[in-house]
Amino acid sequence: MPSVALFVRLAALVAVAVAVPNNGTVSRTETAKRATCTVNSVASAANLSGCTSVVINAFTVPSGQTVTIAAASGASVVMTGDITFAKTTAAGPLITFNTPNIVFNGGDHRINGNGAMYWDGQGTNGGVTKPHPFVKFKGFGTFEDVTVLNSPAQAISVGTTGGKAIIQGVTVDNSAGDAGALGHNTDGFDISASDVTVSKCVVKNQDDCVAINSGSTIVIEDSTCSGGHGISIGSIATGKTVSGVTIARNTVTNSVYGLRIKVDADATGASVSNVKYEANNVSGISKYGVLISQSYPDDDGTPGTGAPISAISFTGGTTNVAVTGSAHTLVVDCGACSGTWDFSDLHATGGAGHIIAANKATISGGTY
Repeated sequence: MPSVALFVRLAALVAVAVAVPNNGTVSRTETAKRATCTVNSVASAANLSGCTSVVINAFTVPSGQTVTIAAASGASVVMTGDITFAKTTAAGPLITFNTPNIVFNGGDHRINGNGAMYWDGQGTNGGVTKPHPFVKFKGFGTFEDVTVLNSPAQAISVGTTGGKAIIQGVTVDNSAGDAGALGHNTDGFDISASDVTVSKCVVKNQDDCVAINSGSTIVIEDSTCSGGHGISIGSIATGKTVSGVTIARNTVTNSVYGLRIKVDADATGASVSNVKYEANNVSGISKYGVLISQSYPDDDGTPGTGAPISAISFTGGTTNVAVTGSAHTLVVDCGACSGTWDFSDLHATGGAGHIIAANKATISGGTY
């Protein structure tokens, strides 16, 4: 007759078996998704779908190859060394972060595009073929504390979807492209996405610091831009809309433009609306302090009428704009603008003054 001890052992084994559902399938999946993965080459980045923790060590990407960081949803991705790209024949983006709900921290390391090997003063308009964009943010989540250094052309493309994206403490440093005026089309952040915040970032370049090309609920705040074309909405092309943008407490220095809305003259089915400028500081501007134009690629030409602009304001704290030489403080060049625009917190000085052709928009307040 079996002993009581044997019955106890059998009961314990049955309990364990019942506690593992689906023949252990769920348990194995959960274990796989707890994996920590190390990236130290292009090959080691090839399959990260089961990784919830990714550590990127220093490595060099050979010519002709690209990198995609596509880890499990909610993954933590940390850099412990620089990623350096050899001069390449590959098209951009050269590195893509495509992880939903990512928590990315660059650890103050660099993603180095070796832009000087491409720069020839022509950017993406000709000359040496330049991969662009250099870096692509997809998925959504937080992207923090990394330097994108010497991009061949446009630096960071933001095409996030599925949730809020916060880009914080990111530096784009293309200042080396100032030498000989060789850097060109070196945009800092090109945004075609919604629910995006760019905060406490630094851009040193030769083109737009930020260019918002489409999307809604976008905040650009507490960031610094120098040497380029300032903070832009656009250019807005056919079928593209931008709405619900706040540009607050940023500093733009030593640039061609300060704050700009640029709509393609031939754009149709497009619009810009509900843009608020709040407490920005703009100085050392050589062409236009504030430019709102529907004549792009001209600055102040014959505006189009197929992409209306409405609800633009300078409120919530003084935006100070100082221009130099023959630059203009404020130019509004509208073919299809409407509504009452409150500019009561715009204070612009210097240069050749302002030119306003606001179409059906009424601009009130401010000094310029």
